[in-house]
This record gives sequence, C-alpha cells and structure tokens, in this order.
Amino acid sequence: QVHLRESGGGSVQAGGSLRLSCAVSRVTRCGAYMSWYRQAPGEERAFVSGIDTDGRRAYADSVKGRFTISQDNAKSTVYLQMDNLEPEDTAMYFCKVEAYGGIRCTAQNDYWGQGTQVTVSS
Repeated sequence: QVHLRESGGGSVQAGGSLRLSCAVSRVTRCGAYMSWYRQAPGEERAFVSGIDTDGRRAYADSVKGRFTISQDNAKSTVYLQMDNLEPEDTAMYFCKVEAYGGIRCTAQNDYWGQGTQVTVSS
C-alpha cells in the first residue's frame, strides 16, 4: 500500500506563489506517474500537472506557464511550484500516484493523497 501526504497549501493574494509537496511512502521498482489534481466545491476533480519517470511533464492549459511540476532524485517527493496565482486556482489540491508493479510492471494501482487547500484572494 502506498501512502501520500500533501503539504504546502495556504492562502495568498492574486499574483502570489505557493509550493506544494507530496511525499510518497514507497517508491516502486517499476516506477510511477505522479500528478496533481484539483477540485473546487461543486466541480469535478481536474488534472493540473503530471510527471513521468523520465521527467516528461504535462500541464493543463489553465496553468501552463504559471505552474511547474518536479520531483526529487529518489522520486519519493513530487512538487508543484505555483506562481502568479489567480482566484480561479482556488481549490483543494490532490496528489495522485499511478504506481506500476508486478513481475512485468504492467499492474497499476492509483493512490490519492488527502489534499491540501489553496485559496487565492483578489
């Protein structure tokens, strides 16, 4: 079982910055895709950014150019640097790990963190 813990959320004014962290309890031998999602009240949980084992990054159009995802060398922690925050970024941010395993590295299990709140005021 993989456990995730997000941190770094808080309240900032528009134009401010926050850096979110997601600590993963176990690093799989087969690797994993780590990503960030966010969900505002009454809205669907939406993809924000992701990074694969090779460091390939993906971003939602709404955050491209403002957010940067990264991970440490051990790949036990994933970060989301959020710059030039806007009120529309206000949401609960969740870390997600798509962990691959099994003998063939074809098995997949998804794990979610508890979430960290980001509030951006104008």
